[in-house]
Amino acid sequence: MVPLLHDVLRAAHLLSLPDIYIRLRQVLDTPEYTAAEVAAVIEKDPAMTLRLLRIVNSSLYSLAARVDSVGRAVTLLGSQQIHDLVLATSIALTFKGISSNLIDMQRFWRRSVHCAAACRHLAARVGECGQERLFVAGLLHDIGHLLMYQAIPGLAQQALVRALADGQPVHMVERSLLGFDYAVVGGELMRLWELPENLVELVRCHLEPARARHHPVETALVHLGALLARAEHENGTFDERALTAVPQVWTTTGLTPEECLAMREAINRDFEAITQFFL
Repeated sequence: MVPLLHDVLRAAHLLSLPDIYIRLRQVLDTPEYTAAEVAAVIEKDPAMTLRLLRIVNSSLYSLAARVDSVGRAVTLLGSQQIHDLVLATSIALTFKGISSNLIDMQRFWRRSVHCAAACRHLAARVGECGQERLFVAGLLHDIGHLLMYQAIPGLAQQALVRALADGQPVHMVERSLLGFDYAVVGGELMRLWELPENLVELVRCHLEPARARHHPVETALVHLGALLARAEHENGTFDERALTAVPQVWTTTGLTPEECLAMREAINRDFEAITQFFL
């Protein structure tokens, strides 16, 4: 392992996910757990309960009737979707205290939320991909940068400045300057937190989806979701030029650039709903 990467990951040991997520994992890891047990864990945290009910009742799900209890939400969405929503919120809260002098957190999360919304729509279009798991992967695809800005802020900023000045992707500059990139950091952070292995691979390999051994389609979708989010929030152009994906992505997913670009309105609509939940 690159020595500097070891230093970054050592800082990760100082971070921990909120207790509510740890307790939820303990329940879900228990054979024959019940929906009532899942709901009971979440209901002990009023803030998480409120967040969960807000997103379940948002336009993101468009349920026929209003959901007024966590138990009902678990019944309608299933334990896996509830787990993924709580996980996403928990990680967002873990990094809530990062100084705005290091990184514009509002901008960071808006781009991440947009990627999450895009991944959810891409997964629905392809089929046979868990929309909520892709949603979480999209939300967390850039999470490695937050750890880097905590552990090595000077070098992380130097890489960003150089990338902007040279017109290069920031991950390429990071590899040259640091010996690793933010996707590697994100994947290792989630491995340290013992998160599901498919999430680890989606985040670690989304820059180069061909490297994904177990979940190539899902990883390719996160790659596309990140490109769509960057086009919306950074590039200033939302057309085929923004989707300079490697050719294997189109072969792997069966999608076309035109199909992805046509999702813009639907993605933006969900983005607004999710933003209210996370920001």
